[in-house]
Amino acid sequence: MEKYCRRDINFMYLLENSPIPDHSTFARFRSLHFAPCAERILAEMTECLRATGEISGDAIFIDGTKIEACANKYTFVWKKAVTKNLEKLLVKLADLVANCEELYGIKIIYNDKVKMKHIKKLRKKLYALKYERNIEFVHGSGKRKMPLQRSIETLEEYLDKLKEYTQKLHICGNRNSYSKTDNDSTFMRMKEDAMGNGQLKAGYNVQHGVDSEYIVWLTVCDQPTDTPTLIPFLKSMEESLSFKYLKIVADAGYESEENYLFIEENGQLSFIKPANYEISKTRKYQRDISRIDNMDYDEIGDYYICKNNKKLIFSKTIKRKSKTGYISEKTVYTCEDCSSCSYKSKCIKGNNSKTPLEERAKNLETSKLFNKLRKKI
Repeated sequence: MEKYCRRDINFMYLLENSPIPDHSTFARFRSLHFAPCAERILAEMTECLRATGEISGDAIFIDGTKIEACANKYTFVWKKAVTKNLEKLLVKLADLVANCEELYGIKIIYNDKVKMKHIKKLRKKLYALKYERNIEFVHGSGKRKMPLQRSIETLEEYLDKLKEYTQKLHICGNRNSYSKTDNDSTFMRMKEDAMGNGQLKAGYNVQHGVDSEYIVWLTVCDQPTDTPTLIPFLKSMEESLSFKYLKIVADAGYESEENYLFIEENGQLSFIKPANYEISKTRKYQRDISRIDNMDYDEIGDYYICKNNKKLIFSKTIKRKSKTGYISEKTVYTCEDCSSCSYKSKCIKGNNSKTPLEERAKNLETSKLFNKLRKKI
């Protein structure tokens, strides 16, 4: 913006010979003044477009794009790695407490469980021993450290690491990663470059809702996939706008049982492309006898029939919890007899070293609700 004010004749005209603002002035205005009211301005603009008949207000087309954050490439913090390091650190702290109890004849742990209060108590007792014995800490090469100094320094080092790991996990929250130079950004797979290399960079997932070629609503998400962003997008739009879109149109990246159910319960119609739509038209997919889509289903008896005319009967129901907290119910079907089946090698996929293929039976796991909603779409 500052560069345009110096070089672009249109910006110079708008300035009317006023001093050229610095780039930090633009940034300060954007963060302090524009950001708090940006959502309200967008809502007012959308309401104005609807009042003038520029948008239909009937169908909204939703899609997302990943925008790279202004953060360095190698500043990632991975939640999984931090969790593993934290577990190792807690084991080291427990060993240090046991070692100090043996070395200095102090008793802190009574129920074989090391808690944070025990660590703080140990710290106080070690410093009390230092002042009782009048020990002066030494530093530098050629100077021998006392065992008490080593214990205190090790404990302080572990406590600093514990604070660091706890802070990193707090910043991560529900995400799997973040950047040290931009804590709000998440590392996600960007679109491939010209050489076909997928880049893992810090960025944001920006969701747009388009109606009659206008962006009528927009949200910025930290989720690397589009599926969990749809419900927050619709809720945010519904809270800010005075009208509600009847038709929700999106691509296959938004398909899930949770999204289908939310749209239906919200009194809206979903036009979401099924994730298997393109692949289901291929000859390889249609000839794959292991897939549930290529088996006949009997609704009255609630069983599937495989290529060998064997029944896959109801076995059990299990519940699965998604990252968003949604609990879906899965139904498991098991073949009544898979022994001496000539199609077994093509029907049962995957390697199981514990159970040989001859002893394994065909299992299918499916969600009846999801199948019903997908068929309806």
